[in-house]
Amino acid sequence: MEIMTDRLLLREFTQDDARAFLAYQADPRYAEFYGPEESAPDHARELLHLFSTWASERPRRNYQLAVAELRNPRQLLGCCGLRLKGLGAGTAEFGLELAAESWGHGYATEAARALLGFGFRELRLDEVRSESVSANARVVALAQRIGLVEIGTRPGPAWMSARGWHHTEWQLTRGRWEGAPTV
Repeated sequence: MEIMTDRLLLREFTQDDARAFLAYQADPRYAEFYGPEESAPDHARELLHLFSTWASERPRRNYQLAVAELRNPRQLLGCCGLRLKGLGAGTAEFGLELAAESWGHGYATEAARALLGFGFRELRLDEVRSESVSANARVVALAQRIGLVEIGTRPGPAWMSARGWHHTEWQLTRGRWEGAPTV
């Protein structure tokens, strides 16, 4: 599966992506908003295996795609996903992450809009949900740019609470997506 934008290619993960994926997951700038267990190399390897498993499932219920530059599709910038399994009909969980070197170029907005468009058009989603760490200002700004609305908060794990942070819950409905400007 592939989704193309003006600058990006959202594609299935390959074995060649492992080194770059493990590297950005280990970067302290990236890991700032993750717990210690989520920043471990073994966790990243497990995720890559899980993404491969999801890609082969039929019917497919989870999409976790590598984000790469269209002009250099082998260079991994990050990944984004829509996960439907275990959620109600017409609902998916959205997530996106980029390597720190890819921040500030508009890639997150471009990738998010492309994947959400796929979700609402092709998967016929009615609602997308997401969550973030309250202190992650980059994610808050992205959520607002792509039309997500904050719908609540909940406590996070102990490492998060110790820093005074919590989970922020977000929602984007089909109606809001269809009415959103395409800037």
